[in-house]
Amino acid sequence: MSLVAALNGLDLFLVGLMGSGKTTIGQRLAESLGYTYVDTDHLIERVAGRSIPEIFAEDGEAGFRKLETRVLEEVASYRRLVVATGGGIVIRPENWSYLQQGLVIWLDVPIPELLRRLEGDQNRPLLQTDDPAATLQAIWEQRRDRYAQADLQLPFVAGEEPAATVERILAAIPSVLKADVLDRTLQEQE
Repeated sequence: MSLVAALNGLDLFLVGLMGSGKTTIGQRLAESLGYTYVDTDHLIERVAGRSIPEIFAEDGEAGFRKLETRVLEEVASYRRLVVATGGGIVIRPENWSYLQQGLVIWLDVPIPELLRRLEGDQNRPLLQTDDPAATLQAIWEQRRDRYAQADLQLPFVAGEEPAATVERILAAIPSVLKADVLDRTLQEQE
């Protein structure tokens, strides 16, 4: 049975801290599976008609998180998606009810690598502080246990190209598919 058949339309949700590569990996993963790629941050900006920094400035983080949940709820109603989520989507417990409708993949990248990737990025409202390294560390500590709830944890490999990361994900997915998903897929094929 092919991986796409085994997934049976199940959405894949990529989670991880900002800069972990959810967009890059998500686009390539969707292409590999023949799925549609969706970025919740881009959808939030479209729905709000404003950039994420503007949403944070005008509505605060709480306003942003509320809109993020609304967008996730809508996205979760579709199938055959690879979804790059915002780094903080794991914070709100209600978001997990949507995430768990699919397969959650944590792109686990260490803080020093994230800081290297995010250096000079002005579109990360939570990092616009005097000490971005300390802020990112604090965010990591706040979210680590939530990320650990993912179905699949994909540790960072230094120097690995995105295509190789996607191959690791594709190779690991069968080991974490929920038994009910496999059972349902087999029943539908009979």
